[in-house]
Amino acid sequence: MLAQYRLSNKLERFAVFKRYLVLISRICVVLVGAIALIAFANVCAYVYLKPALPDVDSLRDVKLQVPLRVYTRDGKLIAAIGEQRRIPVRYEQLPKRLIQAFLATEDDRFFRHHGVDWQGILRAAVANARAGGIRQGASTITMQVARDMFLTPRRDMKRKMSEIYISLLMESSFTKEEIFSLYVNKIFLGQRSYGVGAAAEVYFGKTLDQLTVAEMATLAGIPTAPSVVNPVANADAATVRRTHVLGRMLELNYITQAEYNEAKNSPMESRLHGSSIEADAPYVAEMVRNEMQAKYGDDVYTAGYKVFTTIDSRLQAAATAALRTGLLEYDRRHGYRGATATVDLSKLPTPEELDGQLDEFPVVGGLRAAIVEKVEAKSATIYVRDLGEVTLPWEKLSWARRQLPDEKTDKWPIQASDILTRGDVIYTVGRTPESVLFVQVPEAQSALVSVDPRDGAVVALVGGFDYFQSKYNRVTQARRQPGSGFKPFVYAAAFDKGYTPASIVLDAPIVIDETGTEQAWRPKEFENKFEGPVRLREALTFSRNLVSVRLMRALGGDYTRNYVTRFGFDKSQLPNDLTLALGTAELSPLQVAIGYSAFANGGYKVTSYTIDRIEDAAGMVLQQASPAVACFECDRPSDGSATKGPASAAAGRASQLDEAPHDGKTVISAKNLAPQIIRPQIAYLLADMMKDVIRRGTGVRARSLNRDDIAGKTGTTNDAHDAWFNGFNADLVTTVWIGFDQDRSLGEGEQGGRTAIPAWTYYMHEALAGVPRHGVPVPDGIVTVRISPETGLLASADNPNGIMEKFIEGNLPKAEQYEGPNGSNPMNDGDKPLF
Repeated sequence: MLAQYRLSNKLERFAVFKRYLVLISRICVVLVGAIALIAFANVCAYVYLKPALPDVDSLRDVKLQVPLRVYTRDGKLIAAIGEQRRIPVRYEQLPKRLIQAFLATEDDRFFRHHGVDWQGILRAAVANARAGGIRQGASTITMQVARDMFLTPRRDMKRKMSEIYISLLMESSFTKEEIFSLYVNKIFLGQRSYGVGAAAEVYFGKTLDQLTVAEMATLAGIPTAPSVVNPVANADAATVRRTHVLGRMLELNYITQAEYNEAKNSPMESRLHGSSIEADAPYVAEMVRNEMQAKYGDDVYTAGYKVFTTIDSRLQAAATAALRTGLLEYDRRHGYRGATATVDLSKLPTPEELDGQLDEFPVVGGLRAAIVEKVEAKSATIYVRDLGEVTLPWEKLSWARRQLPDEKTDKWPIQASDILTRGDVIYTVGRTPESVLFVQVPEAQSALVSVDPRDGAVVALVGGFDYFQSKYNRVTQARRQPGSGFKPFVYAAAFDKGYTPASIVLDAPIVIDETGTEQAWRPKEFENKFEGPVRLREALTFSRNLVSVRLMRALGGDYTRNYVTRFGFDKSQLPNDLTLALGTAELSPLQVAIGYSAFANGGYKVTSYTIDRIEDAAGMVLQQASPAVACFECDRPSDGSATKGPASAAAGRASQLDEAPHDGKTVISAKNLAPQIIRPQIAYLLADMMKDVIRRGTGVRARSLNRDDIAGKTGTTNDAHDAWFNGFNADLVTTVWIGFDQDRSLGEGEQGGRTAIPAWTYYMHEALAGVPRHGVPVPDGIVTVRISPETGLLASADNPNGIMEKFIEGNLPKAEQYEGPNGSNPMNDGDKPLF
């Protein structure tokens, strides 16, 4: 019996072992299959992304950012790129403790991974899951270099995968020392210093080998928030951040306890050893840097060039404040998205510890993080760096309705606890306790550009809410539909064909069913209301869509498309169908602003430019802008020769000079006279009609400026994805765009007249303060007559409803003898019903 038992037991154990062996085998097969699948997916992703991946070998030619100074036209410093650096800093010149300081705070496994730290990614994912939000990043130093050098700020899977592949390529092409050297030489470290060499001199007036451990840790702590935690901007914040870096160095055994204690107790002594930035125009600085690099190559960073731009420092400051204010107002209307983060106040008992916690949240567009300490029934007490405890009364909280999907909002809050909770991290704006407001970082973006219509000089440019949040310059790089803001260009084409402000066009439903289209197009009016027969002045004033469509159809698509290119638009950006009448072209805000310059300057084509002159280190002028100037006062033909083609127009005035003063010059050579692209009479009529847009039309909110010399046009695209306002007088043309980078709706009720005009108005209020009124001048050949508002014809003497209208001489309407709907109106040729 015993032998049988043992035999049975052995058989059972063998069977169990066999089952486990089969199970393990299957698991191994699954794992191998999964690994193979992942590998195959990565190969496919790499093959897909490879054509768009940059050549990492181009990094071998990158030089350090050394003295390139960019100024406003009034001599204020915009940027000093690479200031205080004379020679490149090689890896061998980096002190060991400085290397360790950056490794401790940025990527302590840098010399052990191959560009992507999978262990770090897992650790960050676990930490973020525990924190309930993004608290740790997993980007390695190699990935940071790849992102900063080659990729856009857009956050999506494609960009992240590209970042990973570029990092792996870099690791295979460069040594760790080369990558690290590139990182510490290119990184932005506040106060316009790029790289540790420049930062050491800017903050401490030392070379790298002269830095103490405390100073090295200070520099290594700056990259998380360069504008906030640098020792000049905020010594307390820099001290807290330095302590964190030193703690990490001690934890990793880079320094001893004695070194830690000595460095931690060192006073934070720092002052600027270079020029301070005097004008906030980082988007302009980057434009100049790119242009200089393209022109002069990498020597631009070492040759001591000085670039004087066309930017006006006063207007630039006004533009920045206006854009941010307008965007914050829009954001507030769409509710509160909740706290940025939540912290445990029991672990932050002192102001120093609160400051240290706030260091984790960067300043964005002038907005500073704060921590909610106490919530009462109708108020809240918050802690703000440099201001201490601040009480927010109910009137500063009550706006915060909870945001719902599709840009909708919940009901109004009843008490402060409906909005805030103790420990919430929120954002604020304001420099004194009394002026502090509760806000949030906007999700939407905006662009503002202002140009001089006389020569195209860009006098103010803001490409987004915060350059250091997103370097994407929406003024020049974004291509968005201008919506109804494009209609004046279509109207100009019509006026050149004989139409007038009094021409009658039908505003009624229309179906466009053209050959080659899959389905009929039914353009809509806002609120689906129709006015019937309407004069073109009224149609533009109130932005009637169907009038523009009918107008372009009557003119002909090819004619209209060719005509509007004279305003500087690339034909490839213009759709080849009637949707062009509603502004479906893909244009940048700068293109639109330059297009509107023709209406402001009397019909001349100017080209935008931002660099006025370039000087070398010795002060010798290497380049001086010589833009084409729109000179309305010059004795130049306006009989239509300009419309016959540029060559014909230029030949007719080749020897003419302008003896009218312009920017201090008494004579302008013929080659510098801007070409006339539309007759001055057409430019004037459209400018006059766009004055009505502000006086009583879709742009009525701009009346708050209380000026009679301004004109403009709103623009709103389908489902309110884009909101525009393009406004001007004879001195300034300013375009404002608001929308989402991800191209989604701004929300119900958001239009150019509500969403974009506030920022435009805030800017123009400052820009035109104290400036005499200067409307578009009236050219010869304009007459004013009395017409019937119903028919657009010359009013009879006994018509009590007659109104005054302006026309080009020789193109007056007929006398009031209208005989039905199919009279002489060119939009009704006898076979088209009026209704």
